[in-house]
Amino acid sequence: MSVASPLPVNPAVLAWAREESGYPAERVAERLQVKLDRVRAWESGERPPTLRQVQELSRFYHRPLGVFFLTAPPRVPPPAAEYRRLPGVVPGQESPELRLAVRRMSWRRENALNLMGELDEPVTPFRLSARLNETPEVVGARVRSALAVDVATQLDWPNEWRALSAWREAVESLGVLVFQFSKVPLAEARGLSLLHFPLPVVGVNSKEQPEPKSYTLIHELVHVLLAAGNEEVPALREHRDNAAWEAVEQFAESVASHALSPEEALAAIVRDERLPQNNWDIGDVRRLARRFKLSPLAMATRLRSSGYFDWAHYQSWRRGWDAWVASLPPRSSGFAHPVGQTLTRNGRPYVQLVLEALNSSRITTVEASRYLDLKAEHFEKLRDALTQRPGSPEGSDE
Repeated sequence: MSVASPLPVNPAVLAWAREESGYPAERVAERLQVKLDRVRAWESGERPPTLRQVQELSRFYHRPLGVFFLTAPPRVPPPAAEYRRLPGVVPGQESPELRLAVRRMSWRRENALNLMGELDEPVTPFRLSARLNETPEVVGARVRSALAVDVATQLDWPNEWRALSAWREAVESLGVLVFQFSKVPLAEARGLSLLHFPLPVVGVNSKEQPEPKSYTLIHELVHVLLAAGNEEVPALREHRDNAAWEAVEQFAESVASHALSPEEALAAIVRDERLPQNNWDIGDVRRLARRFKLSPLAMATRLRSSGYFDWAHYQSWRRGWDAWVASLPPRSSGFAHPVGQTLTRNGRPYVQLVLEALNSSRITTVEASRYLDLKAEHFEKLRDALTQRPGSPEGSDE
């Protein structure tokens, strides 16, 4: 069949695929370089698209080509039925990029569960929970104990990359899949969590720098604890008003900050290093943040929660910090090898599971390549990378 020949695709499925992906018809017309009326004609059934156009739609919507020939649109849960409520994100109005990120992470989780079943591997149960009537200090200590990272080890990490790798490994050991997602603007989501049990998912935006990634990782873990404690439900079923939800967010922020910098350790370093030296200016906070391998903003938030800052000083510091950050030149992410991208995007437990299934002939090389989004020619390097200690700069998934 010629690529210019019309195809008997289902127009209802064409409309479903576009709407489910979150794209307005205008953006599809722009991407395929056709008039808007042409897209509408495809979806009304007045004029079928060509093979080339359907192939392009398949790539753009990230859907298998065969889906367009179904007799009816598939029934799939909306993204907001899976992820926790996100500040400023209205369920059903997510960007196409966020919708795709949620879909991919959910798909990987299902893959992991299926492969564990095939390999007779037990799924680590998630045993932590939290309630909103607890104090952030108590929950933070519980999280810290479960992660089993002592303060001396944390302070001894050589850089923020090693810190991020160690926190990620610790979170994964609790029965959580940790993924990184790309293309989503930081203003829309720095992190998110999929509230499924067993095997909940924590996702971190790959656009984040490593220091705030560690904080985002633990912050999202706290939301998983709250879901396990029946204090949170997915966004589609979350009906708190904005003020009530802001209180939940502040609780998660405070718990994460206490988990990452325990009160006793924080007080000891502040005392030993004779901080502040300049009434807690940017330099003082950056110096303290480097010790804990956190972002200065996360550390300032932590200092406020422990009374080192009053609210007025925190607001003043935050304005100065925002202005200082805005004055910096953009940071380049550099080149990332496909193997590094694969480990960063999927996490070691998921990659190991896929390779184990491949080695056991439970899946084919083609399936493994699709599960990992990596060409088979890189599999040997991927196996080698799994034997190396994590902690070097991670690959961008942009």
